[in-house]
Amino acid sequence: MNKGAAAILAVGLVTGLAALGSLTGNALLEAKQWERSIVVKGLSEQEYMADQVIWPVQFVEAGNDLTALYASTAQNSELVKQFLVQQGIDEEAISIGLPEITDKLAQRYGGNEGIKFRYSATQTVTVFTHEVLKVREAMKHMSALLAKGVALSTESYQARTEFMFTRLNDVKPAMIEEATVNAREVAEKFAQDSNSTLGKIKRANQGQFSIFDRDSQHPHIKKVRVVSTIEYTLVD
Repeated sequence: MNKGAAAILAVGLVTGLAALGSLTGNALLEAKQWERSIVVKGLSEQEYMADQVIWPVQFVEAGNDLTALYASTAQNSELVKQFLVQQGIDEEAISIGLPEITDKLAQRYGGNEGIKFRYSATQTVTVFTHEVLKVREAMKHMSALLAKGVALSTESYQARTEFMFTRLNDVKPAMIEEATVNAREVAEKFAQDSNSTLGKIKRANQGQFSIFDRDSQHPHIKKVRVVSTIEYTLVD
């Protein structure tokens, strides 16, 4: 190899190493900048009306004649059904279950001395409907059944009314968008206070949706909540 060729090769090597060093330096700088980030949370919370309800109307009958008890239970079941229909509830949304009969003399343990009625029957008439407001209105007039001699049971857990919100997939996109916007506002304020510029999203976690009653007096109004966690890069 002559001296000219060697000189050209040397210059090439120096130039290449310098360029490589520059690229490496830039890459390290970019990597360092990428490491600077902020994690923020964005909240979206909305109220929606429940769109489905399960309403068990439960009552209790007692007697010593089992046949007569069944007849009385069936009669009062029809009274409950007629009441519900009069309140505007669709008959197809009403179902009458089988009564649960208890024979107190057949109990395994004692303590049944002096009982007045041997048999008791717990009957449930269930409403399953999307017409939540009609059910809420009908609940206000339950005293009409008491006036007809129907001994309503409201203490049993099985008689608890359930209001449900089933349209979560319909409201998800808007709520996720709101949570994301909220998170970005918080991140931008932090970046501004720290004399930085907010960069791209490094990672994001949508978070889980939760649905709960607004309060004990309004179980038909549901609060839907989601918290998104987003990590943004910070750039000087």
